[in-house]
Amino acid sequence: MAASALLTGSPWLRMRFLPDAPARPFRHLHLHLRRALSVRASATRASGSPGPVRVRFAPSPTGNLHVGGARTALFNYLFARSTGDASCSASRTPTSSAPPGSPRKPSSPTSPGSASNGTKILKTLFANILLIVVFPALAKGYVCKHCDEYSVSSYHHRVERAIYTIIAEITVGHPYLGPDVGGEFGPYRQSERNSLYKQYAEKLLDSGAVYRCFCSNEELEQMKEVAKQRQLPPVYMGKWASASDVEVQQELEKGTPYTYRFRVPKEGSLKINDLIRGEVSWNLDTLGDFVIMRSNGQPVYNFCVTVDDATMQISHVIRAEEHLPNTLRQALIYKALGFTMPSFAHVSLILAPDRSKLSKRHGATSVGQYKEMGYLPQAMVNYLALLGWGDRTENEFFTIADLVQKFTINRVNKSGAVFDATKLKWMNGQHLRSFPHDELIKAFEDRWKNTGILQESESGFAKEAAELLKDGIDLITDADAALTNLLSYPLHATLSSEEAKPMVQDKISEVASGLISAYDSGELTQALGEGRDGWQKWVKGFGKSTKRKGSSCRLRVLLTGKLHGPDMGGSVALIHKAGICGAVTPQSNFVTLDERFRILKEVDWESLAKEQETPAESAVPAAS
Repeated sequence: MAASALLTGSPWLRMRFLPDAPARPFRHLHLHLRRALSVRASATRASGSPGPVRVRFAPSPTGNLHVGGARTALFNYLFARSTGDASCSASRTPTSSAPPGSPRKPSSPTSPGSASNGTKILKTLFANILLIVVFPALAKGYVCKHCDEYSVSSYHHRVERAIYTIIAEITVGHPYLGPDVGGEFGPYRQSERNSLYKQYAEKLLDSGAVYRCFCSNEELEQMKEVAKQRQLPPVYMGKWASASDVEVQQELEKGTPYTYRFRVPKEGSLKINDLIRGEVSWNLDTLGDFVIMRSNGQPVYNFCVTVDDATMQISHVIRAEEHLPNTLRQALIYKALGFTMPSFAHVSLILAPDRSKLSKRHGATSVGQYKEMGYLPQAMVNYLALLGWGDRTENEFFTIADLVQKFTINRVNKSGAVFDATKLKWMNGQHLRSFPHDELIKAFEDRWKNTGILQESESGFAKEAAELLKDGIDLITDADAALTNLLSYPLHATLSSEEAKPMVQDKISEVASGLISAYDSGELTQALGEGRDGWQKWVKGFGKSTKRKGSSCRLRVLLTGKLHGPDMGGSVALIHKAGICGAVTPQSNFVTLDERFRILKEVDWESLAKEQETPAESAVPAAS
């Protein structure tokens, strides 16, 4: 054979290759190729490279969008936005004159494609950037645990619609196409792209980069067992890598099922320069020939995503670190098909507080669950962005516009980020209270009316309640508990608590007696009717009459039934108003002032004090 020549093409990948040979038949060359071919790939493409920045996100259609998947989508979006060319039109989508389904060179933007039935896409367009959402679909022969069907069911359509809603919220305020709008890179379900995968699989077969493997499952299991006994990687050791055309034809005539296996070089290594992790390399002798098409004609994951990324002209692949090992197989497929490799960035996993992988056993994990719990899209976007990224300042409050301006991929951390539900709730409160005042108040009013706690009223009660309670509410759904708690009167439980013990022992009964007299005389009711000024004047006078310090704390317990809460004057004024305005429904479990004072008059202060005495205090002295 002639001396080998150096083939250079993609700046990512360099191969030591043999001189040109006929495309088919290749069978008699396979053995030599396996011995002589070695691969070394190096990443040279960076975020600042010429051409449009185009990223892709592929959520699973078999379940709700996990917070890790949402963060991946967000990082893709922020990267594309922050590196796009702002001089181009935001309402256009890149097109090309190349045949559909083939890798295309970037061209000038034109109008979006027309709608196509069954096409599922979500594109976020900003100048020359494109976020494409592609749905992997169920392969034939796979029974979905949700619907027990072979076809894509209404369940999966509901999941898709939910994911579209979440993606739209992640990219809030910006244009997108989908889910029923076509485009130049469709179709956008992998099950609808099978003919395209088959086309490229046949191309690889014609070039000799893949071969038909007729091994049975029993033979493959035996190979694994032999490798295990020899303490070797479980690589393919079957005969079909070097089988003759005659042997292959015999099996085809018998109708023996076969897979397509990719021919992996026995020597060499592959190296990429990950945008987050730096240089990552693999030895090829640990891989072995791998399947790209199953015997039922369905493509495997690594083949699908490679063809998808190439034909959609994806420039940067930003995904979870658990996909890092897949890069080796994908890089080999890229080169074999003559595709230009994208840049890769593998984001660390999101961890639970115990630093294990975040899962359902740790509580809510899907974005949809958090949305149902009352979390705002703005807060979720802000928090997810901080899981593995920061702008190197102490600032933690970011709008989506801030993130687009500040995000850079080189500030994404390699180490895993711990998901802190407490911090997420705090951050949601920060975003909630950043709403324009009127919007925030109306949000609370609408919530209370929708849940049946309040009813329509011209009294202004809902607005006053929202003003009083807003600073203590982190989730819009917490507004219900905040208001019902205000309207409740757990006096007995509070007085019996350990925290209230010093107050009970310090003769709170005397304050209660004076308060009851003020209410029975109408003095307190008159003060409440005069508003905040009337209340403050009455409290000041009441404190002087009882000649006791800290009377405000005692008044809070006796009037609200609680040791802590929002402003006492505002609280008591609302309780008074709730009893006369007609805005409060029975569902709120509201306790009126009349009922509160009836309960207060029935308290047996002497018995309560004795119950709270310590054993030492209640012990009878011994006789002398």
